[in-house]
Amino acid sequence: MSFLKDIKADYKAIKDQDPAFRGGMLGFLEIILCYPGFHALLIHKVNHFMYQKLKLRILPRFISLIVRWLTGIEIHPGAQIAGGVFIDHGMGVVIGETAIVGKGVTIYQGVTLGATGNEKEFQRHPTIGDGTIIGSGARVLGNITIGKNCRIGANSVVLKDIPDNSTVIGIPARIVKINGIKTISSESDKEIMGKISRLQREIEVLKRQLKDIEKTKEIFTKRVVI
Repeated sequence: MSFLKDIKADYKAIKDQDPAFRGGMLGFLEIILCYPGFHALLIHKVNHFMYQKLKLRILPRFISLIVRWLTGIEIHPGAQIAGGVFIDHGMGVVIGETAIVGKGVTIYQGVTLGATGNEKEFQRHPTIGDGTIIGSGARVLGNITIGKNCRIGANSVVLKDIPDNSTVIGIPARIVKINGIKTISSESDKEIMGKISRLQREIEVLKRQLKDIEKTKEIFTKRVVI
């Protein structure tokens, strides 16, 4: 029952979020036949059941390999993915074995939910909260938790926990909004102060150079007058 419920939720997520959805029977057929993200998630649900419940290892991994060839999306059978997830375009998406993806998450092409290689515990991959949107090319790495309804900017690299309702961008990612209110992280403050200090030093150098030029001009003018 949960299996069918999750499939319906995945279908509804595409219908609600994809502006290219046409509606009607044509739209239904288009999702069933032409959306690689839908195909990858559908087969993953079967794979996950075999991997976790039946304790099979090789067969689910082999099927996930075939799915990667067909869709460009690589999802480890061990990953826990809730219903209502929308993988848009999908090419290059990688979701690791211990990743947990909540309800209503949107994942764009090129996203990696991976490990850093430094984890010693079994849980090596991130947990993504409900309703989060992960922009294309973003990397969310390690045993970290991304809160609910977060926004992760394209090509960002997230290495730390992110609270609910946050927007993060950059490499490494920093929080720029919480609950819709702009904010600057301590890391960003340091970067800004560093830039200000460099600018101040450059201004002092320019001032000294300007004084030297004025002195040279004054000496040259006196010689010409003489």
